[in-house]
Amino acid sequence: MQSMWIEPILAVFFGYMLGSIPFGLLLTRLSGGGDLRDIGSGNIGATNVLRTGNKAIAALTLLLDVGKGAVAVLIASSIEGGLGVLAGMGAFLGHLYPVWLKFKGGKGVATLLGIVAALAPILGIVFAITWIACLVILRYSSVSGMLASISIPITAVIVGQYSWVPMFIGFALLVIWKHRANVERLMAGEEPKVGAS
Repeated sequence: MQSMWIEPILAVFFGYMLGSIPFGLLLTRLSGGGDLRDIGSGNIGATNVLRTGNKAIAALTLLLDVGKGAVAVLIASSIEGGLGVLAGMGAFLGHLYPVWLKFKGGKGVATLLGIVAALAPILGIVFAITWIACLVILRYSSVSGMLASISIPITAVIVGQYSWVPMFIGFALLVIWKHRANVERLMAGEEPKVGAS
């Protein structure tokens, strides 16, 4: 009976460890940009990396944060289909609350994109289109990320992926929670736009 829990626990642990790798922080340090937590919003994600002025490192951070979510799901799914969801959950929590950074991680949007795309490509496409379209139109990274996250449970209902809806709602709520400081700045008219000086 105990052996039944070993693989699910290992899947969550594997996903968490992969998701907790702070690529933005590591790449910024390696490129001589200092400690990313002392720059801009202090967040470890690609948007804050962009504030260092290094667009290449910001793009690489985005790709790696998306990639770690997707890789966690795909590797676990290759062992057993149901493990992919658990590894994805672990990766998402690892990015948000990495043990290496005293559980102060990123906001999860890019990693969530990778998880969703690996679980259900059509949902990943909707996520990416919503994120990019909102970013181009509104130029608020925070708003774009939150709206993209909210679009996933809605799209899951539309395409009939009902079993994943509660999980996607949970993901969206966590993304919004991690953006609570951004919401306060938006309400105060102080949230910076992407590309603003």
